[in-house]
Amino acid sequence: MKHYLTYKKSVKQTVLILFLASTSWCQAQTVEWLTFEEAIALHKKAPKKILIDVYTDWCGYCKKMERVTYENETIASLVNNYFYPVKFNAEQKENLIYNGKTYSFIQKGRKGFHEFAAELLNGKMSYPSTVFLGNDASLLDKIPGYLNPQLMEKILVYLGEEKFNSEDWDHFNKNFKSTLD
Repeated sequence: MKHYLTYKKSVKQTVLILFLASTSWCQAQTVEWLTFEEAIALHKKAPKKILIDVYTDWCGYCKKMERVTYENETIASLVNNYFYPVKFNAEQKENLIYNGKTYSFIQKGRKGFHEFAAELLNGKMSYPSTVFLGNDASLLDKIPGYLNPQLMEKILVYLGEEKFNSEDWDHFNKNFKSTLD
């Protein structure tokens, strides 16, 4: 009986250790999403590029990009390393104040859009869209549509490591060596 209780205790300890290890492992590979306000506050303290994932709740490709691209360990690591990542719902109802301007939700028909999303995307409301702001918070690039992990990895390295300062996209793309599994 004593051996059984010792065995039972060690099994519980092993299960607990495996659970904690798997929990911390999972957390290490996820994108640490921020609100836009949080990203700007962090950016003011320590300038870093900002990635904005512009999405809607009803968008199937937005959900696929979250599940396939952003949940990829390599992509999550690159995003967290080079950017302050922001998820921005293009149909959110809450106002956003940025650079002294208040951006609001505009009702249009049964749906609507947020003015900040419209400004980020120059009125071309395509979901998902990924917007990149530079170290000075100016627009680096905006890319409409679903980005698979292979393409996203290239974009994150190209912009994150500022390869655009020394080589054009075509040359970079041709010579890029992926680290994806």
